Amino acid sequence: MNTKVISSSAINKPTRIAKIQRVTLFLLFMAGIVNFLDRSSLSVAGEAIRGELGLSATEFGVLLSAFSLSYGFAQLPSGILLDRYGPRVVLGAGVIFWSLMQGLTGIVNSFSHFIMLRIGLGIGEAPFMPAGVKSITDWYIQKERGTALGIFNSSTVIGQAIAPPVLVVMQLAWGWRVMFVTIGIAGVLVGICWYVWYRNRSQFSLQPVERDYLSAPVKPRPQLQFSEWISLFKYRTTWGMILGFAGVNYTGWLYIAWLPGYLQAQQGFSLAKTGWVAAIPFLAAAVGMWISGIVVDSFAKAGYDLAKTRKAVIVVGLILSALGTLLVVQSSTPMQAVAFISMALFCVHFAGTSAWGLVQVLVAETKVASVAAIQNFGSFVFASFAPIVTGWIVDTTHSFNLALVIAACVTFAGAMSYLLIVKSRID
Repeated sequence: MNTKVISSSAINKPTRIAKIQRVTLFLLFMAGIVNFLDRSSLSVAGEAIRGELGLSATEFGVLLSAFSLSYGFAQLPSGILLDRYGPRVVLGAGVIFWSLMQGLTGIVNSFSHFIMLRIGLGIGEAPFMPAGVKSITDWYIQKERGTALGIFNSSTVIGQAIAPPVLVVMQLAWGWRVMFVTIGIAGVLVGICWYVWYRNRSQFSLQPVERDYLSAPVKPRPQLQFSEWISLFKYRTTWGMILGFAGVNYTGWLYIAWLPGYLQAQQGFSLAKTGWVAAIPFLAAAVGMWISGIVVDSFAKAGYDLAKTRKAVIVVGLILSALGTLLVVQSSTPMQAVAFISMALFCVHFAGTSAWGLVQVLVAETKVASVAAIQNFGSFVFASFAPIVTGWIVDTTHSFNLALVIAACVTFAGAMSYLLIVKSRID
């Protein structure tokens, strides 16, 4: 086993493989930016939408949770489809579908129609993260995957970082409805590009030197059977990943959903200023993802155990993120609050990037997409409570503080789940 890994890393990277990696990572990066522009749009336009449609904070939280619940449940079939048919068709169709749902939001006129479109958006976005993990697993060797995952994952928070200023400018210039239509069109174009330019590894006839570099099997991998997929829920590691990643997603989704509203309602920022200030914590999150990838790849190249190093990064990152969120509650100035939110997001995404990498290390390659999707499913179903719980707390207490304390507790519990439950490999 060790000899095989060493020989793969010692071989010069074949030219065609290097080109495929660049194209794959670029397309995933662009899809990630569009993905999180879409997710952030409702939060950025939240005050205007609430005013026009007459929604309470709780009702607005329902809209946010409708997306995350549908996204979570749609993870299950998306994982099966990805392991059977590959990312080209599944992700391409997903990007186009979710972008159509986003564009149609621009003409919504009722709360019920809004909920339906948010559910459609969640279903369409479901294959994104598992498809990215599978694509990187297919085209990168183990010692390169941490950096590739860090770059891929950072696209999501770069999307979140540029979303507030970009979307605020669009909203102020054209209104929130045209804003939704515009980013929907952009997403359809990205989906078409993915389908045209990306290829599944099974579609290539690999040359011997390419097979040796990727350590790829000569024969096609067997398709995952439904009985095998069901059996994944019998593993303690699967449940540990679900509960642990809930700590990542709860905190991440809380800030995606409510950061603009928090800055305006509790810290007194104007809409225009919120657009720029809200970018800071998400830029910090992107840096956390990049550093996470570099750190775990450095440990891997030094010969340290891949699973243990990733778990250490996850646990430390989640504990520090929980601390950062608690410090937000104690902030005495708006900029101090922004600094601690930046700390919380830096650390939670530092941990989250390695959580995706841990799936690659502890799961057989034929099951990677399915386990990644299951992890995302369970964690997002749990994290779906963050927007609506936060909305209810704001309506009841007129403050975000209790919601932030709850998020910190959930994140800490996620760290303990990775530390105590995630142990054995899934073959």
